[in-house]
Amino acid sequence: MKRLISVPTGHRGIGRTDRPAWQIGRKAPGLLTAALCTALVACGSPPPVAYSGIASSSQLVPNKQDDSAKIPYRYSTQVDWRTYNRIIVDPVVIYPGSDNQFGDMSAPDKLELANYMQSQFTEKLRSRFIVATDPAPNTLRLRLTLTGAATNTAVLSTFAHFDLAGNLYNGVQAVRGGEGMFTGSVTYTVEIYDALANRLLSAFVTKQYPGALNIGASLGSLAAAKTGIEKGADALVADLK
Repeated sequence: MKRLISVPTGHRGIGRTDRPAWQIGRKAPGLLTAALCTALVACGSPPPVAYSGIASSSQLVPNKQDDSAKIPYRYSTQVDWRTYNRIIVDPVVIYPGSDNQFGDMSAPDKLELANYMQSQFTEKLRSRFIVATDPAPNTLRLRLTLTGAATNTAVLSTFAHFDLAGNLYNGVQAVRGGEGMFTGSVTYTVEIYDALANRLLSAFVTKQYPGALNIGASLGSLAAAKTGIEKGADALVADLK
């Protein structure tokens, strides 16, 4: 038999209503998650910056296009990418500048992400280019710099997909194209040169993360950042077609 307790709903003892204790307790996790959602909206992860130590930093300008949420800074020139059929992928650099956005991420985690970025971009670009090692006509040079990353929050990132309030928050973020609750991300710069002339053709800063409803990307501390790398590599291949 369920025990009833009195819960005041008005001021000065007026308007008391008897409700089962189990109903009140059941609301607590949702209320807690709702409060955390509010905190996340107010204290979301900082947006990328035009990192001062990047070679193209002085040429980057705020992006005014529709994709500015994920690519806040960009430099571009008129290029017919179809004239290029080879690409050199330089080793990924882990950005050492004081304006990096790694937080307290460990050095081994940074290295793991940099290696993953190297392999993903190289493999995905093979579908469009011959991957080369020497400058030549019709050849691009790609320089990737890992400038920041955030890990998934252990347990909570997965829990948020099953909690009612967390699911609601992630659903809204999915529609907006925003980050999921407690999930990680990756930030990096892309600089594309004409390899033979060593002329900068395009550069941008981007922040990538999985879809807010992607449960798989919440499993493992670096899973979301790695999914962001995969998405970024796919997007670059599409841009260069």
